[in-house]
Amino acid sequence: MYSTHAIIDRTPRAKDAELANCQWPADALHFIPDWIYTSEAVYDREMDRIFRGRSWNYVALEAEIPNTGDFKRSYVGATPVVVSRAQDGSVNVFENRCAHRGAEFCRHSQGNATEFVCPYHQWSYDLKGNLQGVPFKRGVNRQGGMPKDFRNEDHGLRKLHVATRHGVVFASYSPEMESLEDYMTPEILKDFDVVFPGKGLKVLGYYKNELPCNWKMYHENLKDPYHATLLHSFLVVFGLLVAGNDAAMIADPVHGRHGTMASAKKEDKYAAVSDENKKEMRSFHEGMRLRDDRFLEFVKEFDSPWSVTMQTIWPNLIVQREMNTLGVRQIVPNGPNSMLMLWTMFGYEDDTEEMTQHRLRQGNLMGPSGFLGLEDNEAMKFVQEGVRRSSTDTNVLKLDAGNVGTANSLISESAIRAMYSYYREVMGF
Repeated sequence: MYSTHAIIDRTPRAKDAELANCQWPADALHFIPDWIYTSEAVYDREMDRIFRGRSWNYVALEAEIPNTGDFKRSYVGATPVVVSRAQDGSVNVFENRCAHRGAEFCRHSQGNATEFVCPYHQWSYDLKGNLQGVPFKRGVNRQGGMPKDFRNEDHGLRKLHVATRHGVVFASYSPEMESLEDYMTPEILKDFDVVFPGKGLKVLGYYKNELPCNWKMYHENLKDPYHATLLHSFLVVFGLLVAGNDAAMIADPVHGRHGTMASAKKEDKYAAVSDENKKEMRSFHEGMRLRDDRFLEFVKEFDSPWSVTMQTIWPNLIVQREMNTLGVRQIVPNGPNSMLMLWTMFGYEDDTEEMTQHRLRQGNLMGPSGFLGLEDNEAMKFVQEGVRRSSTDTNVLKLDAGNVGTANSLISESAIRAMYSYYREVMGF
C-alpha cells in the first residue's frame, strides 16, 4: 500500500534548491515576496543565521530568578533553553537538551533547584549546565559503563553567551557579539532605559498565546504606525495614538533592525481629531465612551516626552509602555506559519498598591484578548492566510516611499523597509 499523502522532500539538497528559487523583487525597498512568510527552507535559514547567529536574544527578567537555584524555561528562536541563577550569583543560559540522548530535561516553567536531572537516564547537571553525574558510569560488577577516557567536562549542556542590562537578560550563540549597548544603539537605549532604569522590577503576571502567522509579522506590526491609526478604534477614539499627535517611528541608525513607535497623548481623555483626519479613519466612533474613566488616566512617572512607546528589539523582544502598563513580549517562532507570544507584565518594587492596581487595570489593553492585542492578532492571521493561499506573490511597501529608517510621521512604512534591508543582508537574499 502506498500513502496518498504527498511526500515532501526536506533534504538539504531540496532546501538549497528551494532557496535558489527565492528571488527578491528588483525594487527591493518597496516590495516584499510572500515566500519569506511561508517557506520552510527560509524559516530554517532564519533559525540558523538570525536566532543562532549574531543576535542578542531576550530570555528572561532577572526579577524572575532572584535567588540561587531559581530557573526559568525560555527560548532562543525555537530552541528551548534554561535560564538559571548559580551559587555565585551568575545568570546562565544553556540548551534544554540532555547531552546524552537529547531529552528536554527541564519540564517546569519556573522553579528552584540545586541541580537539573534528566528524567530519561538521570544524567545530572549543575546550575551552570556542567555535567556532574552519570548513573553506572563505571558499570555494574565490572561490566558495561563508560569508556575510561570519558570525561564529564566534555559532555556538559550547550551554553550560550549572556548579557544583562538593568535586569533584562539576553543570550547569544555567537562568541563574537558586540556589547548589548552597541547592539541596541543609543537611539533605542534611550527609551529602553526609561522602562528599565535600573530599579527593582515586580512581575505581575503572564499571558501565552499562539498566533497563526509568521514571526516577522509581529515586528512589522510594531514598525507600522500606519495601521495603528486605522485598525484600533480604542487608540484613535481615546487619543492614545492618533494621526496629528506628537509622534515618531524611530529606527536604529546602524542596521535598522530595532525600532520604537512613540506617541504623546493629549491632556483630554477623549481624542480631539480634526474633521479631515476623521474622514480617513473608519475606526473612529464619535460617541464611544468608557464607563470607568480611570482606565484612561496617565500618571506621568517617566522622564520622557512620550506616553506610549512600543519597542522592537531584534530578533525576539517587544518592550511595551502603554501609558502606565508595562510589559515585555517574547517572540517564539513555531514554523513559518505560526508563532508563540510569551507576555510578562510587570511594575516596580517601589510601586504603591494603588499604582499596581492601576497598572493591572490598564493591562486590559494588552494580552491575547486585550482591547488592542485582539485586533492585531486577527489582522496578522488574515495576512498569513492571504500570503499562504493566494496566487499573488508580493506585498507593497510604498507609503512614504524612498524613506528608510526613522520617520516623524505615523503615516509611513520606512521602519519596515529598514528592517528588511538588514534582513536581506543577513539572509543572503
